[in-house]
Order: sequence, then structure tokens, then C-alpha cells
Amino acid sequence: MRKTSILSLLIAIVLLLPCLSSLSACDSGYDVVLNVYNWGEYISDGSFESLDVNKAFEQWYFQEYGIKVKVNYDTYDSNESLRAKLEAGSASYDVIIPSDYMIDYFIEHDMLLELNYDNIPNFEKNIPEQFRNLFYDPENKYTVPYTYGMVGIVYDTNVVDEEDIGSWDLMWNPDYAKQILQFDNSRDAFGTAMYKLGLSVNSTNTADWDKAFEALAEQKPVLKRYVMDQVFNMMESGDAAIAAYYAGDCITMMENASSNVSLDFFYPRDEQGNICTNLFMDAMCIPTCAKNKDIAEAYINFMLSTDLIIDGEPCDVARANAEYIYYATPNAAVYENPEYQESMGMGDEECDYYAMLYPEGFDFAASYERFAYANLNPKLLAYISDLWLDLKLQ
Repeated sequence: MRKTSILSLLIAIVLLLPCLSSLSACDSGYDVVLNVYNWGEYISDGSFESLDVNKAFEQWYFQEYGIKVKVNYDTYDSNESLRAKLEAGSASYDVIIPSDYMIDYFIEHDMLLELNYDNIPNFEKNIPEQFRNLFYDPENKYTVPYTYGMVGIVYDTNVVDEEDIGSWDLMWNPDYAKQILQFDNSRDAFGTAMYKLGLSVNSTNTADWDKAFEALAEQKPVLKRYVMDQVFNMMESGDAAIAAYYAGDCITMMENASSNVSLDFFYPRDEQGNICTNLFMDAMCIPTCAKNKDIAEAYINFMLSTDLIIDGEPCDVARANAEYIYYATPNAAVYENPEYQESMGMGDEECDYYAMLYPEGFDFAASYERFAYANLNPKLLAYISDLWLDLKLQ
């Protein structure tokens, strides 16, 4: 009896292994689970009558292949959080969407799988040359662009004097003490100080990072908080009046601000009047821990799609997603679409978000090479990490 029971138990375990390895896909009624790890507030999720992109993918994939896929969607609030999660090996993801400098790090440490672009035909179809072969993936083996943009400063016009805006100095202005929010991650926070000081954000000289540390230490007494996703509620509610953040998210704040809050935005400029801020590209990748590479590539291709039919209805996935998240898209089929341009207020004197995301006459390629974050060597990263810890403990 005992031998029979043990054998039965072993057989049961073997039968259950496929379910366990795909986060109980069998128990949930799905054939496979696709694990997607992305920034918070960074995908059209069905709220406010928007397209639920992940649900649409599940419907489309079953329609095309007869396989029931469940998109298990999780979020992080910084590139460093993503890196820590992957390096800890505590979870397995099929699609991740890191920023350029972190992609550079992942490639250097063999943490990404090469893509099969035969499964991603919309890359060739919709992504122009200016967004390919960038420094973090010079041969375009590992990545497909998702969004790009710049960091700017959002501020409450009811609180901030117009004479004080225009440069990074606003983030240090003692007249607005305890109303200023700063990034709660080392690279972006140090970036604000280095742009202010006219230093290269990719400097390998520790003396430059020391100068930036001193500037951040001087700033700390006027700060209300270091934040990431908390910036939304704090700026929208009027709990803070000034914050450096990503332009797309600043539009979201401006749209959702309380009636007693009047938010506006600008890109900081240097003394010559040139935009002087971080430019970034976030891209879709497949980490080496992925369990479902082919489906992950189908998901990436789906995110670039503009002409699908799902359940008999036309579905412009890429445009719907771009309209919802308010980030500049590298997908030409979207940003050249008159309907998208109109939806983003192109030409509207009071609310031209299109001009905010795609500044007229701005040379993205030239500025990107100058202002984007590059991956730094491990010794320097450790040095910066120590500076950041010292700053937070002050």
C-alpha cells in the first residue's frame, strides 16, 4: 500500500509540473502564462474607456493560434529595481521594458535573448532608421523601441512665479522649500544635478560625481520628498508644486490635476537656450529567464500593430497605447497618423501635447547621443551607489 501511494504521488507531481512552471496556468483555464514586467502607469489598461492592451492580446492570440494565453502583468518603479529583481533570480519574466542604459548593462552581462525578427515583422514595417541601432544595442539584436522622450519639470502655476521657470535652478529654489520633489533613483537624481552644473551624465571622473553629490546635498533641505510613482498623486493634488519627471507622465498629471491645481511644464535649458535634459529610449526585450520566447516575440510585434482585426473589429493597438500613456512613440505609423496628431492636440494653442512630446525643430538623434545615459563601469556604479546612500542618510 505504501509503495503504491508513493508512486501515485510521484505521478501526480509529474502531471502537475507543467502547471507549476507556468504559474498555475492549468488551474486557471489558460494554456500558458506570459509574464510581462513594465514600469507603472505605462500601458493602456482599459481604464477611462481605453483599450485593455493585455486583454486584447489574449483575445488576438487565441483567435490566431487557438492557444489561451494569460498575460501576467507586473510593474516596477525604476531600472534599478528591475535589475535587482532579475539578478536575484526570484522571478521569471518573458517581456521586460527597461531604459537604454540598463539595456546596455543587461547585454553586457548576457541577460537578454537575441530576438527572431521574423516573428516581429512590424519592426521593419513601422520603426524608422533613426530609432534603430542606437548605442545600447548597436546591431539591434535584442530590442524593439517602445517609447522615447525627455525629462522635464512640471510645476503648479498657482504657486510658481513664471520668472523662476526655464532652467534646472527651479529645483533648487529656496522660495519653494518643501514643495519640490526629486527622483528617488540615483541616476535620474544625479542627472538633474549634472545637467544643472553643465557636467556630462556619463562622466568617468569621480570628481564630477562628487560635484553633483554636493549639489544634491545643497538641494536636500528644500525638498519635500524623493519620489517615483508617488509623484502623480502629490502633484495632481497640490501636495507638491514642482517635480522633475518624464514628459509623458507630466501630461498625465496635467490631465488629472485637481480643480485647485494648475499644472504646466517646460524642458530645462542651458544659458545658450538649448534644451539640456535626459533623453531616453525604453525598449521591449526578452530576458534569458524567459519561458515563452515565441509568444513574447508575438507580444512585442502586437504592441507595434496598427491594423489588426480582433473579434471582427478593427484595432489600432499601437495608437491606442500611445494615446493612453502620453509618451512619444518611435512608431511612424502612429506619430504620422493625423487622427493621433489631432488626439494629442496638435496645433491647439492651449493644449498641444503633440508639440510637447515632439518639439518642433528638435534634433532627437544628435541630442540623444549627447544626453542619454550610458552604462557605466561597475567600479563607478558602486561609487555612485555609495554617494546616493550617503545622500539619503544625511
